[in-house]
Amino acid sequence: MFDKKSKVVVICGPTGIGKTTVSLEIADRFCGEIIGADSMQIYRYMDIGTAKPTRGERARIPHHMIDLINPDESMDVARFATLARQEINRLFAKGVTPFVVGGTGLYIKGLVYGLFRAKFSSPSVRRQLEEEAALYGVGALHRQLKVSDPQAADKIHPNDRYRIIRALEVFETTGKTITQHHREHRFSDRPFEFLKIGLRMDREELYHRINDRCDTMISGGLVDEVKGLLQMGYNKDLKSMQAIGYRHMIDFMNDHMSWDESLHTFKRDTRRYAKRQLTWFKADTETVWIDPGQIGDVQLLVKRFLQN
Repeated sequence: MFDKKSKVVVICGPTGIGKTTVSLEIADRFCGEIIGADSMQIYRYMDIGTAKPTRGERARIPHHMIDLINPDESMDVARFATLARQEINRLFAKGVTPFVVGGTGLYIKGLVYGLFRAKFSSPSVRRQLEEEAALYGVGALHRQLKVSDPQAADKIHPNDRYRIIRALEVFETTGKTITQHHREHRFSDRPFEFLKIGLRMDREELYHRINDRCDTMISGGLVDEVKGLLQMGYNKDLKSMQAIGYRHMIDFMNDHMSWDESLHTFKRDTRRYAKRQLTWFKADTETVWIDPGQIGDVQLLVKRFLQN
């Protein structure tokens, strides 16, 4: 048997590349269970547009860290990492290898490297920022963040009031951006030993798969899923409802876009998101890159990692 103590396998990569297929095969081969690292699959009732594992796939391999919160609730990296670590320790306790699978790079980074816990706070600065958000809207603060810390602004959703205010608070309190603090801290608290496997393929092939996947979501009932969420009372301006796919269907339903425009921008924005994901993951020099079709190579990597 393999020594599984404190060893976690991460399978990451852009949307549509085949992480689910690979992770099911590998988790099955090594008697593991899957911990999701997807910032959209944490939401209940949002299944089609987030490409959640099917009931059959979940029956084959237990999945964790999905369907955690309602669409009007929030999840940050700290909370995700805490919950994921709890699941990992629970799996270790019963002798199961955890496979962390997903495309949300910040979630994976927080879990793998630990968290930057900034001790810099100023109640007066925060109060001022809260007042500005109330007066001018959170969008004005996001534009302010773009000036002071463009890297953070690119990563934080324009409606994410908490993270925007926190980033501005750190900057105004310390004179350094939160991006600089992260870089200097280097997320140095590493609680487990990780093998990080990144999936990649020819970009044109990936984009073709993404286009097909968007079509599959539409034929699978994405429009009805969005209608159902709105009927349940979830506002179109929620962070969750502004996600790719959901906002495009809402724009179509509100006559802001034609059907063809909505579908075109849905596919285009998904391809752009995949490109950003690849850029993020490629910056991590510890990731081992493999074509998703080379399942044998993935199995060999995992076997060696668990045996060492």
